[in-house]
Formats: sequence, structure tokens, C-alpha cells
Amino acid sequence: MILLVVLASLAQTDDRSKSRSRHAPYPRFDFKEDGTSEITPPKNEYTFARLVYNGGWGWRYGSWTTDTPKADINLAAGIKRLTNLDVRETPFYIPLTSKEIFKYPFLYAVEVGYLQLSQEEADILREYLLRGGFFVVDDFHGTLEWANFEEQIRKVFPSCKIEEVPVTHPVFHCFFDIEKLFQIPGIQFLYSGNTYEKDGYVPHFRGIFDESGRLMVMINFNSDLGDAWEWADSPYYPERYTSTAYRLAINYIIYSMTH
Repeated sequence: MILLVVLASLAQTDDRSKSRSRHAPYPRFDFKEDGTSEITPPKNEYTFARLVYNGGWGWRYGSWTTDTPKADINLAAGIKRLTNLDVRETPFYIPLTSKEIFKYPFLYAVEVGYLQLSQEEADILREYLLRGGFFVVDDFHGTLEWANFEEQIRKVFPSCKIEEVPVTHPVFHCFFDIEKLFQIPGIQFLYSGNTYEKDGYVPHFRGIFDESGRLMVMINFNSDLGDAWEWADSPYYPERYTSTAYRLAINYIIYSMTH
């Protein structure tokens, strides 16, 4: 009975967290909607920049806000603890239309099953990636969400090859040696017992490469790294998922800074 109460409480907390992250009067923006910057250039060696996009519930409190700010804050703390990187500790959010986008060569997007890109945004993202940017997408699941993401990314690279990234690839060994890839579940795992969501039974770590073989887009499909960061301090969320999510994120960051 006690366990059921705990799991029910977690379920309600997760629902409140997602609702709050999508509709509450945060995050605080560092830009105007026309992309005009309201901040000074980045002062830290590394900034975890979260992409703002249209989709899900609109622009300002849409699906892109899922898990923030806690996931972003926890990840920054982990990066600081596990590396010697000078990392920005407060969340940072930016749209592709911002004039500052090229100052932040690492870009993260969540819930891209709802991503909607205008042609202008797709053109900017293409330039961003070809100029050396690194784009990580996360927390989308199943056939329908994959179809939407693929439709959107093909606005960026119409003829791109999307392929599985093998565990032997340098992105999985540039800081931590990750020997096995497996599904990272969202918090729903604690009350559903399922590591998967929708029909996303099998995890995929896919990528898009440029002509020189540099990985430009890292696709975490049927996994939820964001939840693993967000719930890192929960005694109920399994440590093996959190630790792997942190290792993956740090490897992505180191790869992006060295390639």
C-alpha cells in the first residue's frame, strides 16, 4: 500500500511538473520574440542552450519547455561536478531566429515529435549545422512522433541519410567509455513499469553526418534523457538510467567541442 501511495504521488508530481513547465510564467527569456538579444555574449566556456520552437502548445510555453528548468539545472551541476568545464549554471533558451544563435554551438531540443520549423528556421538550422553546430534531440517516442521529426529535419536536409550511430563511434568514447546503449525511460516508468512510451519499444541512437563524417545531429529516439536529469535526485528513479544519461550528455558536449 505504501509503495502504491508513493508511485501515485510521483505520477501526480510528474503531471504537475509537465503542466507547470508548459504553462507556468517561466522560463525567463533572454531574448525578444523577434530574436533580438537582451543579453551580453556568453561568458562561460560551455552553455547548454535549449531550442525554443513552435509546436505542441504554442511558442512561449510549448512542448519545448518540458522538464525545464530542473533538468537543465541538474545537468549543469553534473557537468560541473564531473568535468572541469566552466559551465553556465542557469538555464538558457534560444530560438533559431535569434541573432545570437551562432554563438552557441551546442543546441538541445526536447519533444521533437511536436517540432514545427518554418522554412526560415530550417534554413538557419542548416547553416548552423554546416558551420560546425551540434544538435541533440531527445524525448520523443513512437511512429507518429518519428514521422513528424523526420518531416521537419528534411526541411533542413531534404536528402539527408539518417543512420544508426554504433556504440563504437567516438561520440560514445570521447570522455566516458559507453559500452552499451539502452533505453532511458521517463518518470512514467515508475508507475507504468514500462521503459517505453507509445509504440516506441526499441531505443535508437541515430545521427546525421556532414560530408566529412562529422556527426551534426544526435537523435535520442524512444528515450528520455531529460527526465533522467530532472529526476536525478529522486531515490525512486533508478541510478543506472540517470548515470547513463549524464554520461551520454557529457560525451555529446565533449564531442561537439572537439569536432
